[in-house]
Amino acid sequence: MALSTVHILANNNRGRSQEWRLGIDFTDLGLSTRNLGRFDQTPAKNYPQNAPFAFYLWMGLQSPSSGGATLTERPGEGGCGGDNIAAVTAGGEMINREGTDELERKLRLKVDIRLCTIAGILCSLNLLDSGIISSASVTSMMTDLSLEGNRYSAAIFIFTIASVIFQLPSTVAVRLVGPRRWFSLITICFGVITLCTTFVENWRQMIVVRFFLGMSVSGMYPGLTYLISTWYTREEQQLRFAFLQAGEVSLLASGNIMNYGLNLLGDRSGLEGWRWMFLVNGLITIFFGIITYWWMIDFPENAHHSFRFFTKTESDIATRRIHNDRKDAIPEPFSISKILVHFLDFKLYGFSCLFFLLNLVATSLSYFLPIILQGGMGFDTDKSILLSAPPYYYAIIPVLLTSLLGDKLRLRGPLIVFNSLSLIAGFLMLGLPASQQVTVRYIGIFLATGAYVSNWAALNAYQANNIVGQWKRATVAASVTACNGLGGIAGSFIVKSSEAPTYETAVWVSIG
Repeated sequence: MALSTVHILANNNRGRSQEWRLGIDFTDLGLSTRNLGRFDQTPAKNYPQNAPFAFYLWMGLQSPSSGGATLTERPGEGGCGGDNIAAVTAGGEMINREGTDELERKLRLKVDIRLCTIAGILCSLNLLDSGIISSASVTSMMTDLSLEGNRYSAAIFIFTIASVIFQLPSTVAVRLVGPRRWFSLITICFGVITLCTTFVENWRQMIVVRFFLGMSVSGMYPGLTYLISTWYTREEQQLRFAFLQAGEVSLLASGNIMNYGLNLLGDRSGLEGWRWMFLVNGLITIFFGIITYWWMIDFPENAHHSFRFFTKTESDIATRRIHNDRKDAIPEPFSISKILVHFLDFKLYGFSCLFFLLNLVATSLSYFLPIILQGGMGFDTDKSILLSAPPYYYAIIPVLLTSLLGDKLRLRGPLIVFNSLSLIAGFLMLGLPASQQVTVRYIGIFLATGAYVSNWAALNAYQANNIVGQWKRATVAASVTACNGLGGIAGSFIVKSSEAPTYETAVWVSIG
């Protein structure tokens, strides 16, 4: 259904200008909405209409001239029988403005419960399965598979290379195949590959398995970022990305605790502790991959096809609210040229650089944190795995607080700067010669982890707020995540065991 909003302006009996808003399904009338135009191109409220583009880019919202206009309604004293008509559905049902607002709130809550929960779980499984090697790095795995020296970094490197190569086609497949089928398929695939890692016998087999793991998870994060951005208006997005990150890091932290317990199962049934980690996590991932087929929801215009989710009317209203926000609710027909043309936009490269730098820092912490705790702070194997969890639990607090503030004040750029300064402070506490007390360094890890997790939500909202168009969203989401992966390659080589306990290269490169 192509639902368009027409504004009717008239003078009431007191001589005051009054405007009503009428939603009409022009498709049912046999008409096209292509040439109706935008009736009221108004920037986000409280911002000056003639502000330069740089102002909106700094705040993280679209400027009026960049395709992010919204359709607004000036308050009147009532009309058309006292109720302003907000929508006419394909079935002929008229919904007034007040009823639509209440219905939109209920629909948004349903999306939060269904989409944000499964997205958080899938991203967590992605990180858990790809990051088991981090927990296992302080166990007997390194000697069992001869992963000493640069071979461990090579295992991380090859995973990232595969992920980067397949990110764009895998993200486009979310739209072409459908979220339910695609996310279910790739989740089952990387669950099976994680399960197979249980039985590798040498470092060469580990590197091959890591390549296929990177290929299978490549579309997870950019695909979910793209899907979430299609469901929420610009001012709602950062908090939803924060929900994604909060669920992700909480399950990741719980996974580290679970890995600690699994490592204690060493030599049960002839399996070392690190093999139990891959076995159990792989089975859990396969289970959730099957559930995803029914739990995941489709794009707004197809939401009524999702399992026990929206009606056709609710799907129409969800599509209309996104269309009113940025005019890109319905995608154009797919073609390769519609993908490639977006690589001419300078914003794509700017956002890609930001994500590259962010993941350089994140990789140096997330993949090497147990090694830093063991080699740099003197903890034993079990404590190194266990103490990797608390910083991620802490990160839930700053990511939710900064995202609430960002959406409420409609700020993006200033919060990214604040998080970056917090990240620098954390690394200074971790690496300065004057701060070699274990407690100070461990607190620095808390601060740095909270900052980079918060910046992930902020940067995702920042790029999503400044990108209009379905295929452009998919292209940018895949591109920035690919550069995010390239940052992971760099991050995998800056933590050098020979520099323990201070890890000068990792600290100063991350600060820089």
